[in-house]
Amino acid sequence: MPKKKENIIKVVELFAGVGGFRIGLEGASDAYQTIWNNQWEPSTQHQDASLVYTARFGAKGHSNKDINLVPTSDIPDHDLLVGGFPCQDYSVAATLSKSGGIEGKKGVLWWQIYRILSEKGDKRPKYVFFENVDRLINSPASQRGRDFAIILASLADLGYIVEWRVINAADYGMPQRRRRTYFVGYLNDSVIAGKVKEMSDWTLFDGVLAKAFPFEQKEGTLSEFDIESEIQEVSANFNKSKKDSPFGSAGLMMNRHVYSVDAIPLYEGTRQTLGGNLVDEDFVPEEFFISKEELPKWQYEKGAKKINRVSKEGYEYVFSEGGMAFPDYLDRPSRTMITGEGGTAPSRFKHVVQTPSGRYRRLIPLELERLNMFPDNHTLHPEVSDGRRAFLMGNALVCGIIEQIGKSLYRFIFDKEPVSTHPIHWQRDAKPMLDLNLFSIDEKNILINRVKKQYSLDKTKHLLIGLVKPDNQKYFIDTEPTKIYYTGKTRTFPSTIALNKLYYFMPYIKGKGVKDLYLIRIARIGNKAEIHPESNDEEPRLVFDLEYLESLPKYKMIHLDFIQTYTDTFLGRIMS
Repeated sequence: MPKKKENIIKVVELFAGVGGFRIGLEGASDAYQTIWNNQWEPSTQHQDASLVYTARFGAKGHSNKDINLVPTSDIPDHDLLVGGFPCQDYSVAATLSKSGGIEGKKGVLWWQIYRILSEKGDKRPKYVFFENVDRLINSPASQRGRDFAIILASLADLGYIVEWRVINAADYGMPQRRRRTYFVGYLNDSVIAGKVKEMSDWTLFDGVLAKAFPFEQKEGTLSEFDIESEIQEVSANFNKSKKDSPFGSAGLMMNRHVYSVDAIPLYEGTRQTLGGNLVDEDFVPEEFFISKEELPKWQYEKGAKKINRVSKEGYEYVFSEGGMAFPDYLDRPSRTMITGEGGTAPSRFKHVVQTPSGRYRRLIPLELERLNMFPDNHTLHPEVSDGRRAFLMGNALVCGIIEQIGKSLYRFIFDKEPVSTHPIHWQRDAKPMLDLNLFSIDEKNILINRVKKQYSLDKTKHLLIGLVKPDNQKYFIDTEPTKIYYTGKTRTFPSTIALNKLYYFMPYIKGKGVKDLYLIRIARIGNKAEIHPESNDEEPRLVFDLEYLESLPKYKMIHLDFIQTYTDTFLGRIMS
């Protein structure tokens, strides 16, 4: 019997940084396989991001070369092109008649993406997925929205349908207030493009991004128009001298026709805060604490001020800026992290927290990684300083956003629920092996410092308790924040348990009872072969995707009602 063909999405990652796109996509599904990646930091000899990337993922398929100098023929054919390309001036500086086609100013990296897609011809990827700063849809000031119009028009001319969203990660429970523009494109003959019917329905309800990050339309923000003329004309005249950009924070472009609205996020899940991502004070090296002598300098930088200044032309003016929270609020998501987060010098923009002992300190690299939802110590490398690790995180994206969009993409392509054996919080093995210990501390202490989330428990909600088989007990006793629970075969699952009522889950460890409480994020039909293909077990089972919430002080022994395997009860019964 021939082996069933696997669902594989071959990925090429440009401007890879330390691998945020790769971590997010691998966390979404094992189908995403990065076959080639490029990371080059201009104007520096020490390629820190490339060092970290190859240490975590290996050197195979890695290019540490200026993308301007990489021939398209060196880039393998792929299904999905991804990248967080730098924000620059996208204006066209050459005519279309030149041999290279559309060319921007030297070094403008969007045109390298265009060059690769164009030169791939009929082998260009079916899908593209990019990230950029939130102001992309409004820039430049003289032609609001021109840069984004150039990008959309150039993708349309290559045969792509494109949808976009401006997303603040904190609006969807993630630990940092980081607003970025995300846009995904589907070649006209792709599976997803064939599913797009009404532009309004796709944008608001049915599309890849609407499914990943639900929202409601802000009243009075609908905008529909065509991006007309050649790219050079778009560059010169699009929305010239207009006060506002015609692009809203959510939208869709088909054949250069644009439908867009402004989005109001909808989210009811758990939420992370800055304080929930901090390690215990005892684990922080002394150099991250602010001395009493230095504290007034930090207070000045964070405070409101008015300063008399003189311009280069000799004009006197008053420079003023408002005060900032000092220390940073621990019960909220963090402020947006920037590349200048590292170093000991007092700064207005660096995060400062107050510890339980009353001391003030900066954030350590591990905490900065957590705010972008990277695995702990992902950037730890013997050749990369703490200051550079902070710089790398200031340049990075929030992996959780990529994970959710990656899941949605997979669902639309294959009409199946994605499965991953590499959640975003899992450390990727060091290649070559590195010392991953942040400080000389034992595993017990690390467990104390797992990320905490904000939520409220509803004791009136249904709780499913399920027996864990002996070979899976270690998996459920470990403290990873996400789990997958496979029930027995569906024909043995009690028909009296209403699946639409289930909200929480607790694993039952034989001989111990229950302790850990999870939120049921997704309930679906699956099979064991998803995770263990060697088993060939494709018998339908119920599958629960779980998110850890908290634990009882100790194990509580209870009686399992159904075939000594399941109990359906209320959370209040167990938590009382």
